Amino acid sequence: MGRSRRTLPEELLLLALDPATGTTAQPQSLDLGLAGAQLVELALAGRIAPDGDRIAVVVPRPTGDPTLDCALELLRRRGAPVRAVHWIGGPRLGLRQTYLSHLERCGMVAAVPGQMCGVLPTTRYQATDTAISREIRARLDSAIRTGVPPDPRTAALAALAHAVGLGKHLYPGNEGRSSRSRLRDLIRHDPMGGLVAHAVMDVQNGVAAQPRRSPAPAGRQPAPGGRAAAEPARGVPMQPRRGPMARVVAH
Repeated sequence: MGRSRRTLPEELLLLALDPATGTTAQPQSLDLGLAGAQLVELALAGRIAPDGDRIAVVVPRPTGDPTLDCALELLRRRGAPVRAVHWIGGPRLGLRQTYLSHLERCGMVAAVPGQMCGVLPTTRYQATDTAISREIRARLDSAIRTGVPPDPRTAALAALAHAVGLGKHLYPGNEGRSSRSRLRDLIRHDPMGGLVAHAVMDVQNGVAAQPRRSPAPAGRQPAPGGRAAAEPARGVPMQPRRGPMARVVAH
């Protein structure tokens, strides 16, 4: 799709893989980033488009990518545009493992079985084609260091990398501070990437779980203190608690 067969979720995941440990940086927020990256990829393919802070399906035709097409079909079934923050904040069980398994089938990573504490079975993933990871990283570095506006795909990748907290993984220490700042600034170069990145950060900050306040119906008195009673937002998926041991495999 686009200028490369690699999709944006795959590129984000390859960026997050630590070549030394075979684990993914920021595993909890990365799950949100992968869901957001799917939206950007579908937008780049012309299947969806932003509608304010919502996402609207404009062409329901499948892309040929099973994982993306599953997301597209779920969006189509909503019938009406859905807020990006609500979509990204919904349950995405197994999404990271789905992409890791796909990268393994494509020969981009290799699964390495192991054990945690000598008991719990674990699986780590090592990049097998480091040239691909270097090319992805080089695009990001170029956008940061040259100041030349990047293409939409690279701008969206930078925005998502910042949103999920990969800045300190990619550009660590005090010497990486200016690069992290420029990474954050790239969020403005792609409207869809910016929308999705802000939605990812809003979910992490608990915005998606906050109830909306509706005006009190006629004849109903406001709650004590002069404020209308809050009602939960309708159609907003409940967010499961994300614990540090949510999943042993592929962290």
